Parts: sequence; C-alpha cells; structure tokens
Amino acid sequence: MLAAFVAAMAAQTIISTSATHSLIFPIAAPNTTPSPPLHSLLDVNVKSTTGQSLTLAAVTAPKPITVVASTKKAVAVLKGNSDVQGVVTLTQEKNDGPTTVKVRLTGLTPGLHGFHLHEYGDTTNGCMSTGAHFNPNSMTHGSPEDETRHAGDLGNIEANADGIAEATIIDNQIPLTGPNSVVGRAFVVHELEDDLGKGRHELSLTTGNAGGRIACGVIGLTSIMK
Repeated sequence: MLAAFVAAMAAQTIISTSATHSLIFPIAAPNTTPSPPLHSLLDVNVKSTTGQSLTLAAVTAPKPITVVASTKKAVAVLKGNSDVQGVVTLTQEKNDGPTTVKVRLTGLTPGLHGFHLHEYGDTTNGCMSTGAHFNPNSMTHGSPEDETRHAGDLGNIEANADGIAEATIIDNQIPLTGPNSVVGRAFVVHELEDDLGKGRHELSLTTGNAGGRIACGVIGLTSIMK
C-alpha cells in the first residue's frame, strides 16, 4: 500500500514538471523597489539577457555662463622733483561711457594748477619725456567743456591752504579701452594755472601757458575691487 502511494506521487511530479517550470523555478514576486535615478547608472556596464555588454553614456552638463564685468579701473601715482605727490584713479563703467577721474595731491602751492593727460607713459627724463597733451583728434588747446580741445585737457585742480588738492572729473574723451585708451599714458600737474586756451599768450593754444611740470605718473590698469 505504501509503495503504491510513493509511485503515484512520483508520477504526479513528472506530469507537473512537463507542464510547467514553476515547481523548479518559481516565478519571483514583482519588484516594488523604485528604480534608481538615471544619473546613478552612468558609467555602469549592464549585462543584457543576450550576454552582450551595454554601456550607458554619460551626458555632460552645460557649463555655466560667465559674465565678465565691463567696468575698468586704472591708477596713476604722481611724483616729481618737488614735494608734490598723490594718486589719481580712473573708473569707466561701460566701454562707451564716460571715465570718472578722482584726484588727490599734496605738496602744492595754494591755488589753481593745470592738470593734463599727456601722450606718453615715459618718465625716463622725468615729466618732460611724457610728450605733449594727449591729442588724437589734432585739436587746439581748450577747456574740458569746449568742443575744440585736446582729449587730455582736464582743466585745473585747486589746492587749499594746506597744499592739498582733491577733485572729481568726469570726461568722455579719456577711455580705458579702445584705440584712444589712456592706459599707458601719463598725468601731469603743472606749476601754474591753465588759461584754458583763452589767454593771449603764445602758448595758450598748445599748453594753456600752465608753466613747468612739477609731478607726473603713468596710468596702469588695476583691480576693480580696490
């Protein structure tokens, strides 16, 4: 009786195996775990069911756009054979905008002194080697407000009783960029008042009859953070 029961069970197992594989390879329950994000699969070799190796190519993220500030800033340190010394800073917010010049000088005699931008940044022979007034348009000497003027005609600065001169000048003809850039040229302060081309002296239309050059400094670019 027991032998007959075992034989019957063996026959049932053979029949079930031929009908389905579920008794030998049970079907796995569905995977409810969320798939990992795509970026976690990057640079991973995946084995396909056919045995071929599949590689997921990484996509490079676009680089952020860098915005370069258009503001430019320059500085000149003025010195000479006299006690006159100081610093001049220039700032231009836009390439086609005006330049703001801030001047602070000490050691001057009280009163007005011609203040000009000269064409060369050459001080090998002191202030004399800086050349004439910067004049790219071949004009005669004038005041900063005149239509006819040198680009380097910046008028006068005035020293107080202590010999200190502080001034702010805003001008459209002394850019820090472009073909007429003043970078590499020189500021010069003179011993006398500039007559702004209105005097009757023979030098009025070239130098404003402003006298000798008592201090000068070459203009160089500097950090806008200063």
